[in-house]
Amino acid sequence: MGTILKPTVTMRFSLLVSASVFFASCVFAGRGDGQHHADDFQSICSSIASKLKIANATVYFSQFMEAGTNLSLADQDASCGSNEQPFQIISADACRVALYVTTSNRSGIHMEAWLPKNWTGRFLSTGNGGLEGCIQYEDMAYAAGLGFATVGANNGHNGTSGEAFYNNPEIVADFSYRSVRTGVIVGKQISKAFYRKEHKKSYYLGCSTGGREGFKQAQDAPELFDGIVAGAPALAFNNLTSWSGHFYTLTGNSSSPNFVPANIWPVIHQDILRQCDALDHYVDGILEDPSLCNYTSKELLCGSTSNATCLTPAQSLTVDKIFQPLKGLNGSLVYPRMQPGSETLASFLLYNGSPFPYTTDWFRYAIYNDPNWDPTTLNAHDYANAANINPSNVETWKGDLSGVKKRGAKILHYHGLMDGSISSENSARYYEHVSKTMNKSPNELDSFYRYFRISGLSHCVGGDGAWNIGQNIGAASLDPQQNVLMAVVKWVEEGVAPDTITGTKFVNDTQSLGVAYQRNHCRYPKRNVYRGVGDATKPGSWKCV
Repeated sequence: MGTILKPTVTMRFSLLVSASVFFASCVFAGRGDGQHHADDFQSICSSIASKLKIANATVYFSQFMEAGTNLSLADQDASCGSNEQPFQIISADACRVALYVTTSNRSGIHMEAWLPKNWTGRFLSTGNGGLEGCIQYEDMAYAAGLGFATVGANNGHNGTSGEAFYNNPEIVADFSYRSVRTGVIVGKQISKAFYRKEHKKSYYLGCSTGGREGFKQAQDAPELFDGIVAGAPALAFNNLTSWSGHFYTLTGNSSSPNFVPANIWPVIHQDILRQCDALDHYVDGILEDPSLCNYTSKELLCGSTSNATCLTPAQSLTVDKIFQPLKGLNGSLVYPRMQPGSETLASFLLYNGSPFPYTTDWFRYAIYNDPNWDPTTLNAHDYANAANINPSNVETWKGDLSGVKKRGAKILHYHGLMDGSISSENSARYYEHVSKTMNKSPNELDSFYRYFRISGLSHCVGGDGAWNIGQNIGAASLDPQQNVLMAVVKWVEEGVAPDTITGTKFVNDTQSLGVAYQRNHCRYPKRNVYRGVGDATKPGSWKCV
């Protein structure tokens, strides 16, 4: 739920061209002889739009996309920030189908299906971010380039604002669950019509709101997917929006005595590292388990007048409150604390002296239907109201995943340990909630649900650590050990579950400059510690305990 750093266009393109070559042996299946000849693909693509018969749908067009070209996204809402430019580089030959599907008498979704020539027999749905009604074209290009028949949808509205929710619970329902579910059902129909055969396995890939959407389907519609990759999920969604908004009530605006300026947060970050970096037995600027860090800012106190290296008592109190759980009425837990280590990014997003826009929109248009609601008045009664109203059960907090287990499906859940948008401590809380609800130990959950904590990963991508785990178009590798998407494929199709996930840190986050180091990330509840000997840039010098 926020701005994320992205690899360069050049990195994304070169990775996916390699990926399309890697999967070149998996050719486009279809006609009576089991294969469509290569020269059939474009003609079949151009005609498929007129042949599709989908209830409650209007098919706009189908078009051939050649590998290496730029797809113009000029029609995308200007507020959608999923791309650095209003185009997407296409990594493998594919057929693009665009359509509108009615979801109620007051709502509908715009969606697309990308059908690669090098189809592997796999189907995949992408997710969304924030409150956004933006198709995640980067994720579609990534998955289609790897041979997945891929769909994406706009969550029932266009752009990043939540204003479309105002007095329209049907659009809220699309955002909560129905957009993804409809896109999957329709997308599978399109895939079958195009390839003239059923897909073999169905997958999901999403992060942030996309992570929540993946868990929403796992909780309520486990029949949709065989494998789910859910990153930094926005679980306990109403409580999350309360938490995101409460930071402004702590800091006030930039003229408030409680406000902590942006230039002091790097000093706080270094103080956190000074107190907690060695907890994993190696000082490298990365916290392997922030849950062990009980930070206090008292050593940065410098009197009543702050400067760029210290805090006033009021500012110190603000900092310490940020790293405490949010409590509501009668002391009830609303949301866990922000994990230490995230502060550099979070200072721009959550501690910047302005109300958090997603919180403002959610309360105005989905909770209260009052465009004049004032986010500066957010309080414990608002936290309780949001949780109780819970429109379309968007909270996504069911702990019973027995439908996933019974189906034999798999969930690979990951969260960055320096996430400045959604505290990773909530992912651990959800895992424990599932364990308690299902009365299953971690060893028992391992058969269908594994959660990996990724040290040094910011929100979904980017960060100071070995954050590249194949979660998006800038994948460092297609090896399942280093790629969460391919790891869940191997788990589903070969029964080989990931024990660890190896992350990669490129020099200056630039692939062409080479690998700075790699690190194995442990599955929860294990944590990573340095063995005390060996090259700390090598995964083998660390162990999960």
